[in-house]
Amino acid sequence: MLVVTTENIHGYEIEKVMGSAFGIIVRSRGIGGNITAALRSIVGGEIKEYTAMLEDARNSAVERLIQNARSMGANAVVMMRFDSSEIGQTMSEVVAYGTAVVVREIR
Repeated sequence: MLVVTTENIHGYEIEKVMGSAFGIIVRSRGIGGNITAALRSIVGGEIKEYTAMLEDARNSAVERLIQNARSMGANAVVMMRFDSSEIGQTMSEVVAYGTAVVVREIR
């Protein structure tokens, strides 16, 4: 499955637009991770526990986006974007979304 942030895919022609596709995930750090992150925030610098959590969440959201696009009959996603938000004080929501399309390689 091709997933791109651009409107077109070089070397491919969009034959059919299947519609909007998305993948969503909500993650929360455990109490231990939150305490460690809070202590790190006092000192400053990167909070690696949250960086790893959000990186994993983005990867999972893209995988779910791909599953959603496949279920629609698509073989590519164009204009892929991420969005994220906080739910309460302990949870992060990450959404990957784009347009599911059927593409054909141009020869």
